[in-house]
Amino acid sequence: MGIDLIAGGRNKKTARTAPKSDNVYLKLLVKLYRFLVRRTDSNFNQVVLKRLFMSKTNRPPLSLSKLARFMAGKEDKIAVLVATVTDDARMFEVPKLRVCALRFTETARARIVKAGGECLTFDQLALERPTGKDCVLLRGPKNSREAVKHFGPAPGVPHSSTKPYVRAKGRKFEKARGRRKSRGYKA
Repeated sequence: MGIDLIAGGRNKKTARTAPKSDNVYLKLLVKLYRFLVRRTDSNFNQVVLKRLFMSKTNRPPLSLSKLARFMAGKEDKIAVLVATVTDDARMFEVPKLRVCALRFTETARARIVKAGGECLTFDQLALERPTGKDCVLLRGPKNSREAVKHFGPAPGVPHSSTKPYVRAKGRKFEKARGRRKSRGYKA
């Protein structure tokens, strides 16, 4: 029996070649960056295009404080982020930054602009820096999701720091045998 090529035999490529979203603005950006990938030999545009295809889980947000930390000493460059920029209330002073991102939360945008910075969109970036020269490509922390804390060896086995799925953190919930010396043993 042969391989059914129509049904997808031999096709081992799993990477996305287009976004799953039906957002028309995202599709226009994809069109623009496909053109730039074809017409420039810049690696930067290839990475941006690949990230435009990604799912939301693979486009984690980045806070203003992390953004400022990553851009310290690179004030003349543009921070590029294929994700959302969020505000951080713990940060008092926002430095002057030029940031290009898919989205900004209202407060983050207001704070960047108030500090004398600029919030760019990807079509503006394409006009200004078609090859990505003097741009710093950033990513948010992918493993900071709540769901990731529950991954790993089962909670309760020795040397596991996996978070159990419990409805409350009280004394009666997964806090007895194996969790305390006074209740049998402590793992």
